[in-house]
Amino acid sequence: MDKKSSMRFLSVSLLFILLFTNFMPLMANADAMVSQGNTRFPEEEPTSRIFARDRQVFKGYEGKGHILIENYGVESAEVYINGNEIKVDEVLKEKHGKRIFDIGEYTVNGDNTIKVLNVEPEGTYLDIHLFYPKIGIGNPEDVGFSNKKLAEIDDFINKEVEEGFPGAVLLVLKDGKIVKNTAYGYKLKYDGEKLLDEFQPMDPDTIFDLASNTKMYATNIAIQKLVSEGKLDVNKKVIDYIPGFTGDTRENIKVKDLLNHTAGFAASIKFYMPDNPLGEEFFSHDREKTLELLEKAPLEYETGTKTIYSDTDYMLLGYIIENITGQRLDEYVEENIYKPLGLKNTKFLPLEKGFTKDEFAATETLGNTRGGERDFPNIRKHTLQGEAHDEKAFYSMGGVSGHAGLFSTTKDLAVLCQTILNHGGYGNTKLFDGNVLDQFTKPSDNSITFGLGWDRAGNMDKVWQFGPYASNLAVGHTGWTGTLTVIDPKHDMAIVLLTNKKHSKFEDGKFEGDDFQTGLYGSIVSLVYEALLENN
Repeated sequence: MDKKSSMRFLSVSLLFILLFTNFMPLMANADAMVSQGNTRFPEEEPTSRIFARDRQVFKGYEGKGHILIENYGVESAEVYINGNEIKVDEVLKEKHGKRIFDIGEYTVNGDNTIKVLNVEPEGTYLDIHLFYPKIGIGNPEDVGFSNKKLAEIDDFINKEVEEGFPGAVLLVLKDGKIVKNTAYGYKLKYDGEKLLDEFQPMDPDTIFDLASNTKMYATNIAIQKLVSEGKLDVNKKVIDYIPGFTGDTRENIKVKDLLNHTAGFAASIKFYMPDNPLGEEFFSHDREKTLELLEKAPLEYETGTKTIYSDTDYMLLGYIIENITGQRLDEYVEENIYKPLGLKNTKFLPLEKGFTKDEFAATETLGNTRGGERDFPNIRKHTLQGEAHDEKAFYSMGGVSGHAGLFSTTKDLAVLCQTILNHGGYGNTKLFDGNVLDQFTKPSDNSITFGLGWDRAGNMDKVWQFGPYASNLAVGHTGWTGTLTVIDPKHDMAIVLLTNKKHSKFEDGKFEGDDFQTGLYGSIVSLVYEALLENN
């Protein structure tokens, strides 16, 4: 077999595997299905407008999609996808039949319609489960990108690597397809201050310290899930979930104040340092003690009068999740969010859960010492690889916190991004309601660039993060270690840029990696949008 034939065989094999792995979970879990909308046809309480009955819109993609139909006594019915009747005779042969149907022949990108008519006999019904779209692998040109312009992004980032930028992985997800997942540079260049003789190359499966993207991929999603399940109300007060949260007007702070970063807390409390500005009373390298100290965290300004991005807000939100669920944050999100989605590389404390250091992008070269310029008890001085960089998360919260500590890969994050683009679900897993997501991603009362826990493009105030082309519906987050997410529903697109820009020399009060455009986010995001919008 020649090289060209071998590549063709490999491509076909990969396509078969992708289709097989996407379809089999639907069959395996057919008894526990969720759906994008109401599932019963005919509706139990139909409108008096006869041509508005038994019709729904669902999200789909061209050439992809499955529905599960369960029959409850129906002998005849007509089921239409985008006006095309699908043959459902085989499920009607059995009064309690159940079948999965491939509807890819009729689906389109975006909004699709389903209607179910003439269900007979009276009193019988069909349950139709509309699975959420799952991602696949695609050709950039098929979804509107210029391959030439995407290649120019590769050239740009690779040039910055040659000039000293450590490394990155860039993923682009469009119309349900990963059209780019490219690695650049190196996951490890230094052992302490020593430059290695041989660098460890970055690869697309490298696991990154997400830093504050933890707020989005763990805490926000968990809270949206709990709200959808009626277990948490963001309009209730924090004291309703943390009984010890009293004094200094804390009793008036609502959960949504934490999400909006308007609760009144300073940007950070340095629990990990005995000489922190609040005094030794607020020094803690013990997770339980830190949680107790959070109940006493002093306010810096009157609640609701300012918007100050604060890690303390999210440390408290993680605490709330734990009090509601009775599980530590990592246990809850890994069991109830990541596992149902099939995500195996999204973890807190990954080195304690079977991963090895060489799977990770390294961060700071000398622990948390900033080039040896600072010191505090138990400070790490080795090159960090697979350990949470954030000091509050690592030292004060045992590696598990609502504001930082999560690790992941671009591929895992693509699934979470698609869940957001799907308005709350993925495949046969529903995490939260679409209307809850709408509430969380709309502008806050104080700022168009903040939602409930989400960064918003909103206007040009965050062009450094979202670039100049993102729609005003785009949401996302950044992480101090060099991570970025942009999710743009208008373009049905997500951009995930994971870098290890802190894995560089620290001189004159800054990391060398911070000076490169790749680690400044906005330029790369802008170039990705141009590859789409300027593809003439």
